Amino acid sequence: MQKITPFLWFDNQAEEAMNFYVSIFKNSKILMLRRYGKEGPGPEGSVMTGTFQLEGQEFMALNGGPHFSFTPAISLFVSCKTQEEVDELWEKLGAGGAPNQCGWVQDRFGLSWQIIPSALGELLGDKNPAKAGAVMQAMLKMHKINIKGLQDAYDRA
Repeated sequence: MQKITPFLWFDNQAEEAMNFYVSIFKNSKILMLRRYGKEGPGPEGSVMTGTFQLEGQEFMALNGGPHFSFTPAISLFVSCKTQEEVDELWEKLGAGGAPNQCGWVQDRFGLSWQIIPSALGELLGDKNPAKAGAVMQAMLKMHKINIKGLQDAYDRA
């Protein structure tokens, strides 16, 4: 196990969420599931904790009950190389969830994801402040990031 592992608290959908996430990312798998016994506090046989891996990053999940829920104050940043990858992840992660501005999408479990093309950082990092500013303004108007839209704003500046 890696030294620092993100720990995700679910009400009672940890196993469903882990299966969902590993079905989306290619280099992913569930590593371990621990189930509640007769002693509880969850229903006997239901997942208490699990570990899973997405693209080499390990996570832990807990069915901890309704005491806490996700907020956008913590999100998972996914760097994408192509528009096709952005589109695919945005569609899959957003199914049953909610789109947000600037590449953020909340999944059906309430976890926020940033689906960001690497081109965004490259264009925002341009030494020409007018070009970088134009890209920023274009991005602020987007929900799902569109690389062509960013490039068009850059080219017009």
